[in-house]
Amino acid sequence: MKTRIGRFYFDPVLLSVSISLLLIGYVMVASASLHLGIKMTGNSLYYPVRQLMHIGLGLFFGGLVAAVPMKVWERNGPPLFVAGLLLLIIVLIPGFGVKVNGSMRWLSIGGVRIQVSEVVKFFAVIYMAGYVTRYQESIQNAPFGLFKPLGLFSVASLLLLLEPDFGSAVVIIMIAMGIMFLAGARLLQFIGLLSVLCVLAILLVYFSPYRLIRVTSFMDPWADPLNSGFQLVQALISFGRGEWLGVGLGSGVQKLFYLPEAHTDFLFSVIAEELGLVGVVIVISLFSLLVWRTFAIAVAAEQAGQRFSAFIAYGLGIWFGFQSFVNMGVNMGILPTKGLTLPLMSYGGGSMMIMCCAIGLLFRVQSEVMEINADTAAARRGGTRNRYG
Repeated sequence: MKTRIGRFYFDPVLLSVSISLLLIGYVMVASASLHLGIKMTGNSLYYPVRQLMHIGLGLFFGGLVAAVPMKVWERNGPPLFVAGLLLLIIVLIPGFGVKVNGSMRWLSIGGVRIQVSEVVKFFAVIYMAGYVTRYQESIQNAPFGLFKPLGLFSVASLLLLLEPDFGSAVVIIMIAMGIMFLAGARLLQFIGLLSVLCVLAILLVYFSPYRLIRVTSFMDPWADPLNSGFQLVQALISFGRGEWLGVGLGSGVQKLFYLPEAHTDFLFSVIAEELGLVGVVIVISLFSLLVWRTFAIAVAAEQAGQRFSAFIAYGLGIWFGFQSFVNMGVNMGILPTKGLTLPLMSYGGGSMMIMCCAIGLLFRVQSEVMEINADTAAARRGGTRNRYG
């Protein structure tokens, strides 16, 4: 059942999942940051209040995105992606980019830090959806159909690696390749390109000392638990302390300056400690439901003949699924450490606003598909009355 307001249709499942992730995320960010607010600013509510502002701004911008017709997004995909590349260049210029923990990933706009890579991911979905819609035959049949659209993505990845932000570079490449695969790219070409990218990723890790340390410490964090393996060890301790039902909301110990970035990258570990296995399963289930619903909307759009909208939804589903999987995998020790946030949950202004915009775009896709289906059904009923009435 779909809820309709005016000419806009809301998917109750998508709405419920999104609100649930936002609420759980906000409560856990508050729990993970009260002590940090006291240390950094003398105000325990500093981070919860700012996160509430981030969510408010995210809902506002998400509403604006949902109000824009899909034809407008399709028409403006290429200039938006070029604008994203310009932002990646600007953030590397001293005096413009904000340096945090040795990385130049942020621009400060109106007192809110915007992580440029999050904006680029959003634009990448729109651009790639438009490209495969226009050139689907070339992607399916041309000998090198996969390589043409990856030129701009290679430039974006290179700029991201200069920040450095290896995790986001992997995400945008996964978005591009995932959309091309679903658009019908040749399997052998796809496997070949994926193999080349894997080799390049291995070389980047091997010839980058700090990345190599991350990988080796991930394989055996207990070998150096007070230095290179410290983050992962503390995260694993969080999971171990949580057991079935957790130690109780607000009662976690690991967040108290043991677990680095507890309110951002390692929020999932705080959830594991305070809410236990039950909390972990609930969060994983919500993200699974979000990805399932996103792909269901994509299939509905494809059946309605809205190919651009379908690939937008597919791209968003790949983004949500892959980034949440990587974040949770890092927290659980099954993947090397990467600076990727948990969508709709982790603390951060730019990340929260862009994720809300992505959800707003998904609502727009779903609404236009439902409107087309409703108009088609009305036309059929009218034709039936004219024939027999």
